[in-house]
Amino acid sequence: MADRKQIYVRLLKPEGPLYEGYAFTIRLPGVLGSFSVLPRHAPLISQMEKGKVIVTKAPNGEKQTFEINGGFVQVLNDEVIALVE
Repeated sequence: MADRKQIYVRLLKPEGPLYEGYAFTIRLPGVLGSFSVLPRHAPLISQMEKGKVIVTKAPNGEKQTFEINGGFVQVLNDEVIALVE
């Protein structure tokens, strides 16, 4: 990734991609509580519960929100891959 101030986000449903692109942050509904992922986040794998995924796409705070029914997320090397229902 050229810009270490952003992360690459992929939200994938069984039917196909829900969202794919760069973001400044992403907030996810973990089973132990919601959490945010920022650039240079430590690697992790987590289960998610029903809730909102909030992707902050621009420095001005522009956000896009998705309702999910659970899933799993992997964070590695400034890339977030979330498999959601």
